[in-house]
Amino acid sequence: MKETSQTVRLVLAVLAVVFGIFMFAVQPFITQNSLDPVLEELMVVVQERPQFLSGLSLFTFFYPLWRALIFIGGITMIILAPFIYKGEEWTYPVGLTAYAMPSIGGMFMFLPYVSWVGGFPLPMIITFVGLAGFWTLLLLKKSNRMQRLVDFLVFTFIGMLAAHSFVIGIGAARQLMTRPGKPLYEGIEWWVLTMTGDIDWIGAALLVIAIPLLAMRKKSGWLMALIAAFSILVIDAPAQIIRTNTLDYLYGALLALALVIWLLIPAFKKRLYVEKDSHEAE
Repeated sequence: MKETSQTVRLVLAVLAVVFGIFMFAVQPFITQNSLDPVLEELMVVVQERPQFLSGLSLFTFFYPLWRALIFIGGITMIILAPFIYKGEEWTYPVGLTAYAMPSIGGMFMFLPYVSWVGGFPLPMIITFVGLAGFWTLLLLKKSNRMQRLVDFLVFTFIGMLAAHSFVIGIGAARQLMTRPGKPLYEGIEWWVLTMTGDIDWIGAALLVIAIPLLAMRKKSGWLMALIAAFSILVIDAPAQIIRTNTLDYLYGALLALALVIWLLIPAFKKRLYVEKDSHEAE
C-alpha cells in the first residue's frame, strides 16, 4: 500500500470511514427491515405450502448472523482507516475481507427478499456498498493493468461463488428440514442434498478464508480457492442432473468452473501468489 499515492490512500481511508459507518450504524436497520417482511410473507405462504416452513427458522438465524458479521466488518474499517492512510500493507487483505461481508451477506439476504416480498430489494443496498468498497480497494491499490484485471476477475468470482454457495446450502437445509418421510431419505434426490448443502457451505467458508491469503499473495490462498471451487463444481454438476426442477446447481457449477479456469490460467496464476525458494523460506 505504500506504493499507492498519498492522495489515493486518503480517498481509501475516507471511504473506509464512510462505508464502515454504514456497515455498523445503518446496515442493521436495513437488515431488520428486510427480514421482517420476508417472515411476514412466509407466514402467509406456509399456510398453504408447509414445505416452506423451515425458511422461518433459517432466515431468523442467518439474517442476524450476517448482520453481525457486517457490523464487525464496519468496525474493522473504521479502525483500519488511519493505517490505510499510512500505507500499511496488512490493511489490504484485512480490508478486502471486511468488505466481503456486506457483499456476500447482502446478496444472501437479497434472494429471499425478491422471492417473497418483491419491489425494490433493500438488501441490494448492502451489497452495493460492500462491492463499492471491495472493488475500490482492489482497483485503486497501485499495480499494473494486468494485475488489476487478474485481481478483479478472481476476487469478484470468489465473492460471487461464495455467496451463491452459501445460498445453495440454505436451500438444501430448508428442503431437508421439511422433506417427506423425515427422518428417512426417500430417494437419491433427497440424500444428495446432504452433500450439496454441506459441501457448498464448506466451500463458501474456504473461499472467504482464501480472500486475505490471496491478497497477501500466499500460495495457500490460491490452493484454498482452487480446492473450494473444484469441490463445488464436482458436487453441483451432478446435483443439477439429479434435481432438475431448478437451475441453481447449474449456475453454481458454471461459477465454480469459471473460477477454476481463472485460477489455472498460467498468466493469471503467476500473478496470484509468490513462490519462495527454500533459501528465502529459511
